[in-house]
Amino acid sequence: MTDSLPIEEKYCLISQIRRASSSIPTNIAEGCGRGSDADFKRFLQFAFGSASEVEYLLILCKDLNYINEELYENLNYKIEEIKMMLGSLIIKLRTK
Repeated sequence: MTDSLPIEEKYCLISQIRRASSSIPTNIAEGCGRGSDADFKRFLQFAFGSASEVEYLLILCKDLNYINEELYENLNYKIEEIKMMLGSLIIKLRTK
């Protein structure tokens, strides 16, 4: 999706979206390797924060007319799904 954004966004919006979206699985992986449920939960919360950042950046792209409504809806659905999965796992770790 970021390849279709205006070139003048290369070092701003494009970079921010790519960093935030790659931070989601990176934090999950790092938390997995920490060895405790408490540490894992903390990194899942970081991943959730990154997913929320991506969610906002998608809204911004739509509002700036960089992406159309259909693409926004598709990507937003996916990020909401990711946030629901992370939230469920965080809750499960709280109850352990």
